[in-house]
Parts: sequence; structure tokens; C-alpha cells
Amino acid sequence: MAGTSGQQSLASATQNGVTALEMAFSGVQNSRQDVENMKHNLSSGYAGSDGGAFQKLLDRWDGQAEIISKNLRDMIGTLEETMRAQGIQQSTANESIQQAHSRAEEIFNALAGSTAGS
Repeated sequence: MAGTSGQQSLASATQNGVTALEMAFSGVQNSRQDVENMKHNLSSGYAGSDGGAFQKLLDRWDGQAEIISKNLRDMIGTLEETMRAQGIQQSTANESIQQAHSRAEEIFNALAGSTAGS
């Protein structure tokens, strides 16, 4: 029973991690969209070297935000793969337990049947 509780706890913690990373990813994407909107709204009003410098700053920020987004997507993928592997592992363990139980029942029935006939 302790193993099952631990597996459920691990699965829950992993799912919580995926949810947190998805929320962070969504927040980064929303911020990127806000910056993109601001860039388009201000582009007509900013001219000259200060406008160019500001444009470069926003482009650099967006590039960094893309790196963060990619890393978040990678971490989400890794955690989702971990959850799939945990599910497969647990399913395999359950099958092994069921097979061992069935075999034990067969042996018991064979022994009970042979002693009952004596």
C-alpha cells in the first residue's frame, strides 16, 4: 500500500509540475504578445536612433523570451514523458502481481485438490 501511495504522490507532484510549467509558459507567451503589440503601437511614434535602440531592445528581449519558452516546452515534454513511463511501469508491475497471484492460486488449488483426494 505504501508503494501505491508513493506512486500516486509522485504522479501528483509530476502533474503539478507540468501544470506550473504550462502556466509559466502561458505567462511568457502573454508577455511576448503584449510586447509585440507595444512594439507595433510605438513603431510609428519612435523615429531616429532612440527608436532604433528601443526596437533592438524589444527584439533582444523577445529572443530571450523565446529561449525561455523553448526550455519550458522541453521541461513540460520531459515531465509528460516521465508520467507516461511511470504509468507503463505501474501497469507492468500490476500485471506481474496479477500473474503471480494467479499462479499462486493455481498451485494452491492443485495442492488442495491432491490432498483432498487422499
